[in-house]
Amino acid sequence: MSTRDPYAVFRPRRGALVARASALAVLVSFAVLVVLAPGHGWNPADRVLVVLLAILLAAGLWRFGMVRAVPTTAGLRVVNLVHSRDVEWAEIVRVTFAGGTPWAVLELSDTEELAVMGIQRADGEFGRAEASRLAALVTHHSR
Repeated sequence: MSTRDPYAVFRPRRGALVARASALAVLVSFAVLVVLAPGHGWNPADRVLVVLLAILLAAGLWRFGMVRAVPTTAGLRVVNLVHSRDVEWAEIVRVTFAGGTPWAVLELSDTEELAVMGIQRADGEFGRAEASRLAALVTHHSR
């Protein structure tokens, strides 16, 4: 393993940055729309609904920026877009970037696969290094 802490949290770089920047862009652009929209046919309720829609969209984008995987000595907590799951090291058979998947995938002993959105192919060499670091942790804890 590298000199970096092997138990450091796995987080995407590019995906998180794009998601957070997009969330802020949605909020700003919808705010400008609400303020500058022509008064023809726009009542206060319409403006409030547009603001609520902007908040909902921004929250979804922001959530995408929060995906991660948290390793501990006991196992791995995978926090994906919609759900989180705790996996013990002994349950993990292999870490792959199978096929063309955009993120790392854990092959589990119960034949299930679990996406790890915190390690993304879009991050290039960094993503491959993080997948290798996770694979090294799996190997270390399977002894």
